[in-house]
Amino acid sequence: MDPLDALIAQVQGFSDSNADVTHLHGLLKEFDAQSPLHELPSARLSHLLSQLDPVKHSLGYLYVLEAQSSGSIPREQAEAFLLTASNFINSCLAEQIRIAPEKFTTFCRRFKEQAMDLQLPKQTIIPLRTAIRKLQPSSEHLTSLHPDFLLMCLLAKCYKAGLSILEDDIFEIDQPRDFLLYCYYGGMVYIGLKHFSKALEFLQHAITAPTTVLTAITVEAYKKYLLVSLIHTGQVPSFPKYTPAVVQRNLKSCTQSYIELANNYTSGKISVLESCLNMHMEKFKNDSNLGLVKQVLSSLYKRNIQRLTQTYLTLSLQDIANTVQLETAKQAELHVLQMIQDGEIFATINQKDGMVSFQEDPEQYKTCKMTEHIDSAIRRIMALSRKLTSIDEQVSCDHAYLSKVGRERSRFDIDDFDTVPQKFPNM
Repeated sequence: MDPLDALIAQVQGFSDSNADVTHLHGLLKEFDAQSPLHELPSARLSHLLSQLDPVKHSLGYLYVLEAQSSGSIPREQAEAFLLTASNFINSCLAEQIRIAPEKFTTFCRRFKEQAMDLQLPKQTIIPLRTAIRKLQPSSEHLTSLHPDFLLMCLLAKCYKAGLSILEDDIFEIDQPRDFLLYCYYGGMVYIGLKHFSKALEFLQHAITAPTTVLTAITVEAYKKYLLVSLIHTGQVPSFPKYTPAVVQRNLKSCTQSYIELANNYTSGKISVLESCLNMHMEKFKNDSNLGLVKQVLSSLYKRNIQRLTQTYLTLSLQDIANTVQLETAKQAELHVLQMIQDGEIFATINQKDGMVSFQEDPEQYKTCKMTEHIDSAIRRIMALSRKLTSIDEQVSCDHAYLSKVGRERSRFDIDDFDTVPQKFPNM
């Protein structure tokens, strides 16, 4: 009997129960080690796939399809491969593919790369999201496919699609690099949605993640973190205390042009900021951050207008234009209208005399919608608190942790505590 026919028979025979599938995994690994499937002609692999059901025989189908994807796929067959791969991801059994997570991850990445070559990132979004859910033991687990999915959302400009996984609370991580990329791409998705506070949260995670070396991901994350901070708050906060020392020592030296931009921003002078932007234009463009830098410039106009609301009750559009260094009163009107629409200021414009009247925030925090929002936030905080308590208990009982702490903690003798201090502070 032909070895491949025997393999197919084994796949068909051992795909009925979890115990059998585990045994089948061992057989597939052994066969692939002795007679690598990826060395077979593509036509032969296609024939093998035709004898398998992607649902009933998900594990065997995965091995054959992954082998087929390892070779160079002719362009005329590439779209057909994307369709086959999508159908398999959507129909395969999670219980079976979780037995070979590395194989499934490798296959999904080749699917992603093929779509990138064809410039069809949008076609991967739903399949990759499905692949993540099937690979995850729970929604709290970060898989190696999370960054790939977010990258496709960015390339396809389908930012809202990324929220389906970004809104999950992550507590379990396999690879540090996956976490860094997840935070970096997640921050970019939120930037695309103009959710700057969430973008800052994700980018800060990438900057402050425990590390002993400064990575390129951390440097790029800090560049965007600095720019988004200026747009959202008008200033760059100092590093949190838990930021790794190697990051605090070296990060600013790698981002001098951005530091200079931030320093010029604090002057509040448009001309000074524009001069800095023009000086480092090529750098910002090469970093793919020129769009964000232009938003920084635009935010300075808005911030200068916001400062006026703290001093004046009414002001003409021409006076606003002169004060914030806009060329015409019409430009000032457009900025004020946009800020009113975005809820950044509260004002009305009298079109007849060109006067702007600044007002107080009308929110009284007593509507049903606001109550529901606050209640939802409280519930989420309580859930996070329970989760952190559970994690703390698990770590406190972990033998590896306890042995490490036991070695590092200085040992005290009971005699060290048998005397009472004689000097007390003034009461």
